[in-house]
Amino acid sequence: MEAIVYDLVKPDELEAAHKLEVDGFPEDEAGSLEAFRFRQSQAPSLFLGAYLPTTTPRTLVGYVCATRAAGPTLTHDSMSTHDPTGPTVCIHSVCVARSHHRRGVGVPLVRAYLAHLAAARTCARAVLITHPELVPFYTAAGFADRGPSAVVHGPRPWVEMCAEFSEFETVPPAVVPDDSAEQAVATQLPPGVSQTDVLAALQRASASARTQPTARLLPSFPGGVADVRAADGANAHDLVCPRAGCGSVILKTGAAEHAASASVRVEPEGAGLTRPECLGALPAPPAQAEWWLVRGSAMAFENIGFSRPVQGLSAPGGGRMKLLACAECDLGPLGWCEEGGREFWLACNRVGYRV
Repeated sequence: MEAIVYDLVKPDELEAAHKLEVDGFPEDEAGSLEAFRFRQSQAPSLFLGAYLPTTTPRTLVGYVCATRAAGPTLTHDSMSTHDPTGPTVCIHSVCVARSHHRRGVGVPLVRAYLAHLAAARTCARAVLITHPELVPFYTAAGFADRGPSAVVHGPRPWVEMCAEFSEFETVPPAVVPDDSAEQAVATQLPPGVSQTDVLAALQRASASARTQPTARLLPSFPGGVADVRAADGANAHDLVCPRAGCGSVILKTGAAEHAASASVRVEPEGAGLTRPECLGALPAPPAQAEWWLVRGSAMAFENIGFSRPVQGLSAPGGGRMKLLACAECDLGPLGWCEEGGREFWLACNRVGYRV
């Protein structure tokens, strides 16, 4: 995974952040540049960026931005206002540059943000709303599912997620002149602890948490699929991310059924992407491939990420195709689903097996 440095987004970097927003969200969900300026000017310590440390000027590849509210949930009002003494941090946007999708940026960024808030000890919780298919991503990052949100924004339903902090001080944050983001963070950290200390500790913890035993890949089983399939056709082992050092659980034992079905093209032609060695090759359609099939709901997954509909790829039924990836490290494609469909297909040779 590429080295990432976390720091507060400065006023002169807002246009770069907004470009990521416009590129990453549908038009009816993307925030305006004016909204970004409002959030950064009113709550500079709540606008955290992920940067490449080896470029000059530094390159922003992701961010989280928020304001504060008095109430315990995210509402229409809290999405457009800021209460500097409010105990609830309302996260408005989490975005990673398309160039850094599937590179393990998203979950560590959100975890860094929660660590930053916890160290400040001036908020009781962080809340956000997301679409149902992204619930596993935010669960992996430290949030809990609160159920459907009352907020209506665009045509799709929203789910509210919440991360509670066990310790916080019921005091307002210090007033910082000149919108100094660096000072804002410094005033909210415990005595003797710097922002650098907190983020460095978080990065070490994140790296440690990601050092998991290497998953067994399908070619290591002499009998192939027969060795990982139970008598009833279900997966006999936990399905995990096949990337060495990740190992995040994607599906628990028995959550999917084996299906031998026509292969599907999941890499766009001419994309110029190199397939990682841990992802097995799929035969050219219409040759048969081996799949793990999940029916009904994406909530069956412990951890999964979904792409936008991919231009140039179509599901076998003719609908638009979304690709599945590890929500922990963004490795993929592991499989596919049809937009709006209720069947989710994981390639048997693109997942690991926890034996």
